[in-house]
Amino acid sequence: MFVQLLITGCVLGSIYGLIALGYSLIYKASGLMSFVQGDVMTLGAYLGLTFYSILKLPFSLSLLLTIAVAFACGMGLEKFVIRKLLNKNVIPIYVVLATIAISYIIQNGVQLGWGTIALYFPSIFNVLSVKVFGISVQPEALMCVVVSLICMLLLHIFMTKTKIGTSMRAAAMDPMAAEACGIDVSLSTGITWGLSAGLAAVAGILIGPIYGVFSMLGATLGRKGFSGAVIGGYGNMYGAI
Repeated sequence: MFVQLLITGCVLGSIYGLIALGYSLIYKASGLMSFVQGDVMTLGAYLGLTFYSILKLPFSLSLLLTIAVAFACGMGLEKFVIRKLLNKNVIPIYVVLATIAISYIIQNGVQLGWGTIALYFPSIFNVLSVKVFGISVQPEALMCVVVSLICMLLLHIFMTKTKIGTSMRAAAMDPMAAEACGIDVSLSTGITWGLSAGLAAVAGILIGPIYGVFSMLGATLGRKGFSGAVIGGYGNMYGAI
């Protein structure tokens, strides 16, 4: 029983960690709170279902396409909603309310597009279960943990070892000084929102085969991911992990 609970906890924890990373990235880059991560995760699950189950694409390609679409949505959200509000010098709470509104738009949008009934996400592997310490575990559950850890590692390398990642961290620390050094702060912030959306979409397509796909999938998980971000120190990526 303990091993079963431990594996389940690791699976859910890895999903919460990806969502929490998105929250922390946004706060670190712009100082803003966003409540749309959970519903972006739901959108990622539906996109993954469409690419993999309906269009019959390989899962790896479906994953990449889902991340790409979510990344574009995240950047679009920052450019056409968040940036527009910030340019009008509105108080930050209006931005938070805008993200809440967008989360409801996503919830209702997926219901219009895919229906209100929970959909089955087909198995990714040919085997139904594997043995881990004598316990039968769904292979998709193990994939959740492995892929989540890989995403966290790649994000760490991207943020600390690449020029774009360094520019993003500089823009988050002091936007005015970063602009003086020639860094496009607006682009850096947009990339951050895109990465956050991509991480949420990864969480969605990973959890889909385990729990199925439905419009409120991200609502509960998103709140728990937000709690994880707060416990780890809001804005602290490593605390979220």
